[in-house]
Amino acid sequence: MKDILVPDIGDFKEVEVIEILVKAGDSVVKEQSLVSLESDKATMEIPSPEAGVIKELKIKVGDKVSEGSVLLAMETAGAAPGIVERAVEVRPAPKKDAPPVPSVVTRVEPVPSEPKDAVTALPHASPSVRKFARELGVDLTRVQGSGPKGRIQKEDVQAFVKGALAGKPVGTPGAATGGALPFNLPAWPDVDFAKFGPIESKPLSRIQKLSGPYLHRNWVSIPHVTQCDDADITDLEAFRKSQTVETERKGFKLTMLAFMIKACVTALRQFPQFNASLDKSGANLIVKKYYHVGVAVDTPGGLVVPVVRDADRKGVFDLARELVEISRIAKDGKLKAGDMQGGTFSISSLGGIGGTYFTPIINAPELAILGVSRSSLKPVYSGKNEKGEDVFKARLILPLSLSYDHRVIDGAAAARFTTELTKILSDIRRTLL
Repeated sequence: MKDILVPDIGDFKEVEVIEILVKAGDSVVKEQSLVSLESDKATMEIPSPEAGVIKELKIKVGDKVSEGSVLLAMETAGAAPGIVERAVEVRPAPKKDAPPVPSVVTRVEPVPSEPKDAVTALPHASPSVRKFARELGVDLTRVQGSGPKGRIQKEDVQAFVKGALAGKPVGTPGAATGGALPFNLPAWPDVDFAKFGPIESKPLSRIQKLSGPYLHRNWVSIPHVTQCDDADITDLEAFRKSQTVETERKGFKLTMLAFMIKACVTALRQFPQFNASLDKSGANLIVKKYYHVGVAVDTPGGLVVPVVRDADRKGVFDLARELVEISRIAKDGKLKAGDMQGGTFSISSLGGIGGTYFTPIINAPELAILGVSRSSLKPVYSGKNEKGEDVFKARLILPLSLSYDHRVIDGAAAARFTTELTKILSDIRRTLL
């Protein structure tokens, strides 16, 4: 039995163990990689100084080690039969701010004497690529390498993830995932909460059980980015209040949400990529010529998103009247499946509750969703007075949060969209243009 120590690794001290490449019971050959270490400047692998069988690991991922630290205990009576050596050159992967690392580590991977499809050595990839795959939760044994001698490149990992998100079969030839993501996530913690104090178990509502998996899919599958902006709605709010007497006489309430829908439709006309969807292949953009706006409604059972159809063909009063009706139906639990389908863009309004900004989750297959928070009075610079003093006026400011699919919409387009939307809300007459 022999302890395997960290060899001379230069000036590096207290280096973190980021990956353990062997386990107890494994047979290894001389120069086979045992662990990966990462300092603030480089990622490196520690090779085995001789062949043998791993008896006990003395470290775990996250531990800090230096030269002379014990990594594991090995029985060095000889390597397991049927194993031959194959040398693979691996260079430490310095970070961007690190100087070049001239040293070369030689890694020897076990190659089974059985046919190639029998199995299997460590994935043929550099430490930096393995670290990249680990951060994404990708199992490198399922990735086909495109580099020399089948070496896995960073681009191979990226292509693997893109294929998985698109629902394409991934992994070994002939193996399909059925659209499942191939990420090796840690198991969900199994905790006995009762040992820490009193608890009460309550089942999720039916809506939460139904919507939860879809929310999870949308969050994982869509690269969300959220653009935030402020709209000055001082004049718009004054106009809304001036119309409430008439609308209440007609039996409905004129809310700010009706104006929001109208303003969004005007902006969507100018930026049609926000009123679109990717097709199933992910290679084509389907731009819709209709405007069906989904509106998130908070019900006792959970959040639902009924759709206001043909919002571009309806006036503000019509929209306000329809919002009252769909809200009533939603809270009564009488929405039909068709009432929540066909949306091209969604609005999630928390204005009646509070908050400032948030990140609404995109409702696939839509490409964007607008979050609306509570408006508040804020001082806004309006110029100088006759004495040359800065003058600030109280204005009603509405916080907006636009989440968008970054595969289709870039940051510049999102900023232009919210800028135009704030202009429309500051002067609702723009909806007539």
